[in-house]
Amino acid sequence: MEFPKEGEFITIKSYKHDGSLHRTWRDTMVLKTTEHALIGCNDHTLVIESDGRRWKTREPALVYFHKHYWFNIVTMIRQKGTSYYCNMASPFLIDEEGAKYIDYDLDVKVFPDGEKRLLDVDEYEEHGKKWDYPDEIDLILKDHIKILVEWINEEKGPFSEGYVDLWYDRYKQLTGKK
Repeated sequence: MEFPKEGEFITIKSYKHDGSLHRTWRDTMVLKTTEHALIGCNDHTLVIESDGRRWKTREPALVYFHKHYWFNIVTMIRQKGTSYYCNMASPFLIDEEGAKYIDYDLDVKVFPDGEKRLLDVDEYEEHGKKWDYPDEIDLILKDHIKILVEWINEEKGPFSEGYVDLWYDRYKQLTGKK
């Protein structure tokens, strides 16, 4: 399957370790793809939960996925400043249904003031027992949390100063929004 091209829309699907569908984001605009990465934008995008509940995102958000890292990064562009929601997750893959990954419960939230918080540790432990997460996955996730925190601290990739302006401006150019 070819990677989607700039300006095309894709669906993003997150699954749980047991293979069950967790959450679906419809109509994410692709801003850039490479052999290893995908950058997109959600803006008031329909989200469908596994229980059928539906809601729309409240603000524009840039999404970043990479085939070598066990996390993805959602950059939320808000009036009060940019915040980040980082999902500890398997590297993504793309097929005819869209971009897919396995969500491993742990999340790192970065607030506009730079504060970082590790979230959902209890959920990770609960699901780890329920679905028997392999020790290898646990080690990989712990290593990649360290990599993610380095990225945050070093303002690398999506955490860099110009990232939001560059990619949100590109989204506005492609959509004609101001």
